[in-house]
Amino acid sequence: MMSKRDYYEVLGVGKNASEDEIKKAYRKLARQYHPDVNKTPGADEKFKEAKEAYEVLSDPQKKATYDQFGHVDPNMGAGGFSSQDFGFGDIFDMFFGGGGGGRRNPNAPQRGADLQYTMTIEFKEAVFGKEMDIQIPRTEECDTCHGSGAKPGTHPETCSVCKGTGQQEYVQQTAFGRIVNRRSCSTCGGTGKIIRDKCPECHGSGKLKKHRKIHVKIPAGVDDGAQLRISGEGEAGTRGGPPGDLYVVIRVNPHDFFERENDDIYCEVPLTFTQAALGDEIEIPTLTGKVKLKIPAGTQTGTYFRLKGKGVPRLRGYGQGDQHVKVVVVTPTNLSDKQKELLREIAQLSGEHTHEQQQSIFERMKKAILGD
Repeated sequence: MMSKRDYYEVLGVGKNASEDEIKKAYRKLARQYHPDVNKTPGADEKFKEAKEAYEVLSDPQKKATYDQFGHVDPNMGAGGFSSQDFGFGDIFDMFFGGGGGGRRNPNAPQRGADLQYTMTIEFKEAVFGKEMDIQIPRTEECDTCHGSGAKPGTHPETCSVCKGTGQQEYVQQTAFGRIVNRRSCSTCGGTGKIIRDKCPECHGSGKLKKHRKIHVKIPAGVDDGAQLRISGEGEAGTRGGPPGDLYVVIRVNPHDFFERENDDIYCEVPLTFTQAALGDEIEIPTLTGKVKLKIPAGTQTGTYFRLKGKGVPRLRGYGQGDQHVKVVVVTPTNLSDKQKELLREIAQLSGEHTHEQQQSIFERMKKAILGD
């Protein structure tokens, strides 16, 4: 089996990286390799690898465990077998033709599996938050038999072969001596129960596939790639065990005008030559409406202006980010003869070279170089 890459190596951060650095590194990889946007071979695996690394390193408890033990579970020995799951006979049985199997109580309650749902929302919905209902396909306890799998009015019987333990013992004589192996009971399939009359609704499984409507509250400030955990909304547990959790993965559609970087918003606005040269007061779109911005005379293209508090609400904390406005001076085109004449006059008054003057300079340079 191939060994897993170091989680810090996967995200490209050091072991002393802060929570924000880990989050920023994951977001960058998620945008690059998410299967919705990257169809190249291997991108899906890289996305899953980055997601797994982030889930561990972003959780303080999981991170501490990983830093101490790496990918090896602290309950496992050097060979990767957990002492909680296997006895010596069970491990021996695995290598000598047996089907393996632990000593867990087959009738013990088991937690249901976690579910994942990907939700795509609009840019402003991520900024301001949203509440909505989603339909989740999941396995739930059968309403007819209440999870027993037996026809109403009847009950499962204890397996007469394993006596309800769900396991059978097999004795093997080996070179190491007499070995007792345990395997799942072939009669009851390891459940310890026999259902004579199966429920007509679930056919003895005790579960049914249903679509469940779940109300989701998306907090203001959520970003692309974020996960929302909804406790207890996963698959149903077994034999009275608790249900799993639902993880809602957020995908955010890009905006036509705004771009987001953490809690800050960036945008570009055009300026005419006259506005940049003489200064002006212009209207700037923000997430909450238009505001006025004063452009000082002589503003150069590429200059940034900051609108404090006009960014995204901070998901964990108070206040909001800022909006950064980049101005781009637009060069005029399709000028009339009169406009061209006025620009030449401006160039002469400011000491700039016109086209004709530039041509004259080039001619003098040519003569100097060629000695003509």
